[in-house]
Amino acid sequence: MPRLSGKICVVTGAARGIGRAIAEAFHAEGATVIATDKDVKAGQAMATTLGCRFERLEVSREADWQGFEAKVPTADVVVNNAGITGFEEGAVAHDPEHATLEDWRHVHRVNTDGTFLGCRYAIRAMKARGTGSIINVSSRSGLVGIPMAAAYAASKAAIRNHTKTVALYCAQQGWRIRANSIHPAATLTPMWEPMLGSGAEREERMRRLVADTPLRRFGEPGEVAALAVMLASDEATYMTGAELSLDGGLLAGSAAAPG
Repeated sequence: MPRLSGKICVVTGAARGIGRAIAEAFHAEGATVIATDKDVKAGQAMATTLGCRFERLEVSREADWQGFEAKVPTADVVVNNAGITGFEEGAVAHDPEHATLEDWRHVHRVNTDGTFLGCRYAIRAMKARGTGSIINVSSRSGLVGIPMAAAYAASKAAIRNHTKTVALYCAQQGWRIRANSIHPAATLTPMWEPMLGSGAEREERMRRLVADTPLRRFGEPGEVAALAVMLASDEATYMTGAELSLDGGLLAGSAAAPG
Protein backbone atom coordinates (compact mmCIF):
# COMPACT_ATOMS: atom_id res chain seq x y z
CA MET A 1 0.00 0.00 0.00
CA PRO A 2 1.30 3.52 -0.77
CA ARG A 3 2.85 5.10 2.32
CA LEU A 4 0.73 8.28 2.24
CA SER A 5 -2.57 6.84 1.05
CA GLY A 6 -5.54 8.84 2.35
CA LYS A 7 -3.44 11.77 3.61
CA ILE A 8 -4.08 15.39 2.63
CA CYS A 9 -0.65 16.95 2.09
CA VAL A 10 -0.01 20.67 1.65
CA VAL A 11 3.31 21.72 0.10
CA THR A 12 4.36 25.38 -0.18
CA GLY A 13 6.74 26.62 -2.84
CA ALA A 14 5.80 23.61 -4.95
CA ALA A 15 6.19 25.08 -8.44
CA ARG A 16 9.82 24.04 -8.81
CA GLY A 17 12.88 22.63 -7.12
CA ILE A 18 12.62 20.85 -3.78
CA GLY A 19 8.95 21.72 -3.33
CA ARG A 20 8.01 20.21 -6.67
CA ALA A 21 10.03 17.06 -5.91
CA ILE A 22 8.22 16.69 -2.59
CA ALA A 23 4.82 17.17 -4.22
CA GLU A 24 5.68 14.55 -6.85
CA ALA A 25 6.92 12.07 -4.25
CA PHE A 26 3.83 12.55 -2.07
CA HIS A 27 1.58 12.04 -5.10
CA ALA A 28 3.44 8.85 -6.01
CA GLU A 29 2.83 7.58 -2.47
CA GLY A 30 -0.93 8.02 -2.77
CA ALA A 31 -1.40 11.39 -1.05
CA THR A 32 -3.97 14.00 -2.00
CA VAL A 33 -1.53 16.82 -2.74
CA ILE A 34 -2.42 20.49 -2.51
CA ALA A 35 0.44 22.40 -4.09
CA THR A 36 0.88 26.11 -3.40
CA ASP A 37 3.13 28.82 -4.78
CA LYS A 38 3.07 32.56 -5.42
CA ASP A 39 3.94 31.87 -9.07
CA VAL A 40 0.51 31.03 -10.46
CA LYS A 41 1.61 30.18 -13.99
CA ALA A 42 4.39 27.78 -12.96
CA GLY A 43 2.33 26.36 -10.10
CA GLN A 44 -0.70 25.60 -12.25
CA ALA A 45 1.50 24.05 -14.93
CA MET A 46 3.13 21.80 -12.34
CA ALA A 47 -0.23 20.81 -10.86
CA THR A 48 -1.66 20.02 -14.30
CA THR A 49 1.32 17.82 -15.11
CA LEU A 50 1.13 16.04 -11.77
CA GLY A 51 -2.64 15.87 -11.56
CA CYS A 52 -3.01 17.61 -8.22
CA ARG A 53 -4.76 20.70 -6.87
CA PHE A 54 -3.06 24.10 -6.94
CA GLU A 55 -3.74 27.15 -4.78
CA ARG A 56 -1.96 30.49 -5.01
CA LEU A 57 -0.28 31.35 -1.70
CA GLU A 58 2.22 34.06 -0.81
CA VAL A 59 3.49 32.59 2.46
CA SER A 60 4.53 35.93 3.97
CA ARG A 61 0.97 37.29 3.77
CA GLU A 62 -1.32 36.47 6.70
CA ALA A 63 -4.39 37.25 4.58
CA ASP A 64 -3.33 34.62 2.05
CA TRP A 65 -3.06 32.00 4.79
CA GLN A 66 -6.49 32.97 6.13
CA GLY A 67 -7.97 32.54 2.67
CA PHE A 68 -6.17 29.23 2.23
CA GLU A 69 -7.44 27.97 5.59
CA ALA A 70 -11.01 28.68 4.51
CA LYS A 71 -10.46 26.56 1.37
CA VAL A 72 -8.41 23.80 3.03
CA PRO A 73 -9.53 23.58 6.67
CA THR A 74 -7.96 20.19 7.41
CA ALA A 75 -4.63 18.61 6.53
CA ASP A 76 -2.59 15.61 7.59
CA VAL A 77 0.80 16.87 6.42
CA VAL A 78 2.08 20.42 5.89
CA VAL A 79 5.47 21.05 4.31
CA ASN A 80 6.72 24.60 4.80
CA ASN A 81 9.20 24.68 1.94
CA ALA A 82 8.75 28.11 0.30
CA GLY A 83 11.75 30.34 0.87
CA ILE A 84 14.18 32.80 -0.69
CA THR A 85 17.91 33.47 -0.45
CA GLY A 86 17.75 37.23 -0.97
CA PHE A 87 19.76 37.00 -4.18
CA GLU A 88 16.82 36.34 -6.52
CA GLU A 89 17.15 39.74 -8.19
CA GLY A 90 20.94 39.62 -8.45
CA ALA A 91 23.96 40.36 -6.29
CA VAL A 92 22.96 42.19 -3.11
CA ALA A 93 25.04 42.80 0.01
CA HIS A 94 23.88 40.36 2.68
CA ASP A 95 26.88 40.37 5.00
CA PRO A 96 26.38 41.62 8.59
CA GLU A 97 28.07 44.96 7.87
CA HIS A 98 26.52 46.06 4.59
CA ALA A 99 23.08 44.42 4.41
CA THR A 100 20.21 46.90 4.48
CA LEU A 101 17.47 46.49 7.04
CA GLU A 102 14.86 46.15 4.28
CA ASP A 103 16.81 43.38 2.53
CA TRP A 104 17.18 41.62 5.90
CA ARG A 105 13.47 41.96 6.61
CA HIS A 106 12.46 40.79 3.14
CA VAL A 107 14.23 37.45 3.62
CA HIS A 108 12.75 37.04 7.09
CA ARG A 109 9.22 37.91 5.95
CA VAL A 110 9.26 35.00 3.54
CA ASN A 111 11.37 32.45 5.39
CA THR A 112 10.67 33.14 9.08
CA ASP A 113 7.19 34.69 8.97
CA GLY A 114 6.12 32.28 6.24
CA THR A 115 7.13 29.27 8.30
CA PHE A 116 5.48 30.67 11.44
CA LEU A 117 2.22 31.23 9.55
CA GLY A 118 2.48 27.80 7.94
CA CYS A 119 2.97 26.11 11.29
CA ARG A 120 0.07 28.03 12.80
CA TYR A 121 -2.15 26.94 9.93
CA ALA A 122 -0.97 23.35 10.28
CA ILE A 123 -1.76 23.19 13.99
CA ARG A 124 -5.25 24.53 13.40
CA ALA A 125 -5.77 22.13 10.48
CA MET A 126 -4.64 19.10 12.47
CA LYS A 127 -5.70 19.60 16.09
CA ALA A 128 -9.32 18.44 15.69
CA ARG A 129 -8.04 14.96 14.84
CA GLY A 130 -5.03 15.38 17.12
CA THR A 131 -2.51 13.97 14.67
CA GLY A 132 -0.36 15.10 11.76
CA SER A 133 3.11 15.90 10.50
CA ILE A 134 4.65 19.34 10.06
CA ILE A 135 7.83 19.37 7.97
CA ASN A 136 9.86 22.56 7.81
CA VAL A 137 12.57 22.88 5.18
CA SER A 138 15.49 24.69 6.78
CA SER A 139 19.05 24.45 5.48
CA ARG A 140 22.60 23.53 6.32
CA SER A 141 22.91 27.33 6.53
CA GLY A 142 20.65 27.24 9.59
CA LEU A 143 23.27 25.22 11.47
CA VAL A 144 26.41 27.25 10.72
CA GLY A 145 27.31 30.87 10.10
CA ILE A 146 27.22 32.13 6.50
CA PRO A 147 29.15 35.44 6.38
CA MET A 148 27.84 36.62 2.99
CA ALA A 149 24.25 35.49 3.52
CA ALA A 150 23.48 36.65 7.04
CA ALA A 151 19.72 37.08 6.62
CA TYR A 152 19.29 33.70 4.96
CA ALA A 153 21.33 31.89 7.59
CA ALA A 154 19.53 33.63 10.46
CA SER A 155 16.13 32.87 8.97
CA LYS A 156 16.95 29.20 8.49
CA ALA A 157 18.26 29.00 12.06
CA ALA A 158 14.98 30.50 13.23
CA ILE A 159 13.11 27.78 11.34
CA ARG A 160 15.20 25.13 13.09
CA ASN A 161 14.38 26.53 16.52
CA HIS A 162 10.71 27.24 15.83
CA THR A 163 10.26 23.66 14.67
CA LYS A 164 11.35 22.45 18.10
CA THR A 165 9.03 24.93 19.80
CA VAL A 166 6.09 23.73 17.72
CA ALA A 167 6.95 20.10 18.47
CA LEU A 168 7.00 20.73 22.21
CA TYR A 169 3.83 22.82 22.16
CA CYS A 170 1.87 20.15 20.32
CA ALA A 171 3.13 17.45 22.68
CA GLN A 172 2.10 19.56 25.68
CA GLN A 173 -1.43 19.74 24.32
CA GLY A 174 -1.57 15.97 24.14
CA TRP A 175 -1.71 15.94 20.35
CA ARG A 176 0.17 13.49 18.15
CA ILE A 177 1.16 16.33 15.85
CA ARG A 178 4.85 16.06 15.01
CA ALA A 179 7.17 18.81 13.77
CA ASN A 180 10.60 18.16 12.27
CA SER A 181 13.05 20.12 10.13
CA ILE A 182 15.12 19.08 7.12
CA HIS A 183 18.50 20.74 6.53
CA PRO A 184 19.73 20.24 2.97
CA ALA A 185 23.11 21.52 1.85
CA ALA A 186 23.74 22.45 -1.80
CA THR A 187 20.88 20.84 -3.73
CA LEU A 188 20.74 21.05 -7.51
CA THR A 189 17.67 23.22 -8.04
CA PRO A 190 16.96 26.10 -10.48
CA MET A 191 18.35 28.52 -7.87
CA TRP A 192 21.88 27.38 -8.77
CA GLU A 193 21.56 27.74 -12.54
CA PRO A 194 22.76 31.38 -12.79
CA MET A 195 25.98 30.39 -11.01
CA LEU A 196 26.53 27.17 -12.93
CA GLY A 197 25.77 28.39 -16.44
CA SER A 198 25.49 26.11 -19.44
CA GLY A 199 28.88 26.38 -21.10
CA ALA A 200 31.85 24.07 -21.24
CA GLU A 201 32.96 25.15 -17.77
CA ARG A 202 29.71 24.11 -16.05
CA GLU A 203 31.10 20.81 -14.75
CA GLU A 204 34.20 22.53 -13.38
CA ARG A 205 32.07 25.13 -11.61
CA MET A 206 30.01 22.35 -10.08
CA ARG A 207 33.14 20.58 -8.86
CA ARG A 208 34.45 23.74 -7.24
CA LEU A 209 31.19 24.45 -5.45
CA VAL A 210 31.11 21.00 -3.80
CA ALA A 211 34.86 20.58 -3.31
CA ASP A 212 34.48 20.71 0.49
CA THR A 213 31.60 18.20 0.55
CA PRO A 214 32.85 14.69 1.43
CA LEU A 215 30.60 13.06 -1.19
CA ARG A 216 31.86 15.58 -3.79
CA ARG A 217 28.50 16.27 -5.42
CA PHE A 218 25.31 18.28 -5.17
CA GLY A 219 22.27 16.79 -3.53
CA GLU A 220 19.23 16.05 -5.67
CA PRO A 221 15.70 17.35 -4.94
CA GLY A 222 14.43 13.77 -4.97
CA GLU A 223 16.73 12.93 -2.06
CA VAL A 224 15.14 15.67 0.04
CA ALA A 225 11.71 14.46 -1.06
CA ALA A 226 12.50 10.91 0.08
CA LEU A 227 13.23 12.21 3.56
CA ALA A 228 10.00 14.23 3.54
CA VAL A 229 8.03 11.11 2.62
CA MET A 230 9.47 9.29 5.60
CA LEU A 231 8.60 12.17 7.96
CA ALA A 232 5.10 12.43 6.52
CA SER A 233 4.43 8.72 6.84
CA ASP A 234 3.30 6.67 9.80
CA GLU A 235 6.80 5.20 9.95
CA ALA A 236 8.05 8.26 11.85
CA THR A 237 5.38 8.69 14.52
CA TYR A 238 7.94 8.78 17.37
CA MET A 239 10.08 11.47 15.71
CA THR A 240 9.34 15.05 16.66
CA GLY A 241 11.51 18.10 17.24
CA ALA A 242 14.30 16.50 15.23
CA GLU A 243 16.62 18.15 12.70
CA LEU A 244 17.73 15.97 9.81
CA SER A 245 20.84 16.98 7.87
CA LEU A 246 21.14 16.03 4.22
CA ASP A 247 24.55 17.40 3.33
CA GLY A 248 26.79 14.75 1.79
CA GLY A 249 28.75 14.53 5.03
CA LEU A 250 29.62 18.23 5.15
CA LEU A 251 28.89 18.68 8.86
CA ALA A 252 30.35 15.34 9.92
CA GLY A 253 33.75 17.02 10.32
CA SER A 254 35.34 20.44 10.11
CA ALA A 255 38.46 22.15 8.83
CA ALA A 256 40.18 20.83 11.97
CA ALA A 257 39.14 17.23 11.36
CA PRO A 258 42.01 14.81 10.66
CA GLY A 259 42.52 13.88 7.01
